[in-house]
Amino acid sequence: MNGRQWLAAGAVSGALTVTLGAFGAHALKESLTPEQLAWWETAVQYQAWHALALLAFGLLRERQPGGGFAGACLLGGSVIFSGTLYAMALGAPRWFGAITPLGGTALIVGWIAFAVAALKR
Repeated sequence: MNGRQWLAAGAVSGALTVTLGAFGAHALKESLTPEQLAWWETAVQYQAWHALALLAFGLLRERQPGGGFAGACLLGGSVIFSGTLYAMALGAPRWFGAITPLGGTALIVGWIAFAVAALKR
């Protein structure tokens, strides 16, 4: 993807973050257990930070076109990490929690790849 596409992905993720955060705070607050609500809030927080990371990555790609490995890891990791937490909060089996660290690992790899990409000329 090019820089503009990464920017768009970050912006869409940011919009979803606000929507899902509000949904959790208003529509789900009374129906979730404290543990489920904590999962939801963690998912929203990680998605928000990584939406910003995608925006930053998009800006880097605008200045320095090239590979999108870091962006793919950040986007995919965010979907997997936050997605499994959202799913568990809504009643998915607890074994989904075993998938969540795969998303976290992708996020870590994405940040490292982002650093490497930023250092390249």
